[in-house]
Amino acid sequence: MPRVRPFWKTKSLLEMSAEEWESLCDGCGRCCLVKLEEEDTGRYYFTDVACHLFDGETCRCSDYENRGSRVPDCVKLDAENVGTLGWLPRTCAYRLIDEGKSLPWWHPLVSGTQDTVFAAGISMRGRTISECDVPEPELENRIKPLPKAKKRDA
Repeated sequence: MPRVRPFWKTKSLLEMSAEEWESLCDGCGRCCLVKLEEEDTGRYYFTDVACHLFDGETCRCSDYENRGSRVPDCVKLDAENVGTLGWLPRTCAYRLIDEGKSLPWWHPLVSGTQDTVFAAGISMRGRTISECDVPEPELENRIKPLPKAKKRDA
């Protein structure tokens, strides 16, 4: 019996169903972090400050369905804007697929479990503070490098 290739290897982002699209999110929480853009260079810096709707334990939005109305600057990812968002983390599955790259070993669609996102060190679980607790002038002091993925255990 021939092996069926996974949908993310055979479909473009535009061709994916809503369910397939949503399953690409690895739940790392990186896109929910407050990011600062350097005006001169366009470079983005990530902070450890998260949107007030971000649940720091589950790494999910606490009001995903209503996030657009509750957080007016929340960007809804779609197949057409993924390639234009310079702040999208390099590890993001949407970005990787858009760039023609493979999903990493720790992605739940590859590993079969959400636990690998945390085990690989990619998840922001337990690493954030709410934007409600940080005055805007203090954001620059909260810039942190994003954690790098650990190597897969042999």
